[in-house]
Amino acid sequence: MRKLVCYGVRGVEIPFFHRLNTFNYQLTLVEDFLNAETVGLAKGANAVMIRGNCQANEENLRTLSTFGVDTVLTRTVGKNHINISVANELGLRLAYVPAYSPNAIAELAVTLAMMQLRHTALMTSQSAQFNFSVTDSMFSKEVRNCTVGILGVGKIGATAAKLFAGLGAKVIGYDPYPNTLYENVVEFQSFEEVMRHSDIVSIHIPYIPGVNAGMINKTVLALMKEDAILINTSRGELVVEEDVYDALVENKLQSFASDVVQREASVFFKKRDPQECSEIIQKLTNLYPRVLLTPHIGSYTDEALTNMIEISYQNYHDYLTTGECKNKI
Repeated sequence: MRKLVCYGVRGVEIPFFHRLNTFNYQLTLVEDFLNAETVGLAKGANAVMIRGNCQANEENLRTLSTFGVDTVLTRTVGKNHINISVANELGLRLAYVPAYSPNAIAELAVTLAMMQLRHTALMTSQSAQFNFSVTDSMFSKEVRNCTVGILGVGKIGATAAKLFAGLGAKVIGYDPYPNTLYENVVEFQSFEEVMRHSDIVSIHIPYIPGVNAGMINKTVLALMKEDAILINTSRGELVVEEDVYDALVENKLQSFASDVVQREASVFFKKRDPQECSEIIQKLTNLYPRVLLTPHIGSYTDEALTNMIEISYQNYHDYLTTGECKNKI
């Protein structure tokens, strides 16, 4: 029986790992991420499964290799947390999850957008204090009178577009490689046109190091309407957070909601003292409810989790039975 150690397993996820284990792996489920302190838990294992904030760096990969681990599975689309060159040098087999439920991310993007559009965080935080006043700041547009701009019209972006369109919004989008299959949902425009014309901009572009880091910056934000809403459920590295903060305090942007931040491993996944967080995260958080931050939970749904685990289990099974895997890295 093959021994598989899975890192970053939340309590609610445990039944999924066991129920979906149709290949009868011997599982060790670890709540903590893979790091220098937890890597020893993989001693005696044949393979490990990790998440995006696990540290599959050179040191930990070399340690895993000395333990006899021969396969590293990541239940993520992203691969930035893995030192691929070192893994290849060590002969470690790698595999990822190329896609999972696009609705998980898209639904969160729409939820955050509607919360900002209808100012629900403002109203519910006030009512929690028994303040039921109605103020001018609660007045809003209807989404059917808005133009929604989708940056990155892949599976997730197209799903978000369909959801926004279903609410009656006009949906425009930018993608460097527009897919004609989505032309019935999205009116493709240039990047600059999308930024200029949109009342809501939702980011669904993959982060490519050295290519698009900080693509949402002061220059791009200046293109947007002053009452526009910016949503990011993609990657924190795409947004210059200081520039977003400046746009908000200068009233050049109505509001911002994000499921991701830069260097999020030092911020998310536990209760923090404010001083533990970077200055910009403190400043953004203090702008609540104009700024809404969620702790990278876009994929935290039953369907997305099922997809991630099933594909990861299958990836390992493919390696064991054929020596190859269609999702290898």
